[in-house]
Amino acid sequence: MAAPVALITGAAHRLGARTAEVLHARGWNVVIHYRSRADQAAELVDKLNRERADSATSIKADLTDMEQVVSLAKTACQHWERLDGLVNNASVFYPRTTEDSGEDDWNAIMGANLKAPFFLLKHCLPELKKNNGAVINLIDIYSEKPLNDHPLYCASKAGLAALTRSWAKDHAPEIRVNGVSPGAILWPEGDAAIDPTYQQAILDKTPLARTGNPDDIAGAIAYLLCDAPFVTGQILSVDGGRSLNM
Repeated sequence: MAAPVALITGAAHRLGARTAEVLHARGWNVVIHYRSRADQAAELVDKLNRERADSATSIKADLTDMEQVVSLAKTACQHWERLDGLVNNASVFYPRTTEDSGEDDWNAIMGANLKAPFFLLKHCLPELKKNNGAVINLIDIYSEKPLNDHPLYCASKAGLAALTRSWAKDHAPEIRVNGVSPGAILWPEGDAAIDPTYQQAILDKTPLARTGNPDDIAGAIAYLLCDAPFVTGQILSVDGGRSLNM
């Protein structure tokens, strides 16, 4: 029997890479999408293929470019001639007030976080329907209770939450669609980095009083993808209880 296949966006590092490893360990073949991290994607693909031959591949695509989004979907479906899971993990996150936001910010954030998942599913639908597949969207606890100075990011994730529920209704019973909302797992990097004082303030409001780890998210994704045949239209918060104190 052929191995099930998952396309995971933003899977060259951090949560996406760990998700690919966890699904691969459960017998899935994985299509690792990346935009700029070619070396990390290649290293991960090599590692997984050493563990099981011809079980991982990578595809480069800019999720704000519609031609590349369509090509990503088609190539992912064609590589092993099937697709069973779509994990919309890739995300653009950086602060920008309304006053300081421009159209480029709108296109970058909304394009990667909301538009790309929509059109990826559109072009993966035939294969997912044929295989009674599943979609997992990475949402955010800030989709419901916004983070200061991130209006575009919060709106994009709120939109993705709405798509999750809409798709679950529209594409049942062939396809299940669920979401995972991480809390403090890995702190943002680069321009989106959070001051250590603010990090501690977040932990002070987290009932479990610590950050999570990538396995918490990867495990939740694997559960919804593999072990929850009667679950659809749900968004699971994996946040140490942080959403109770927002």
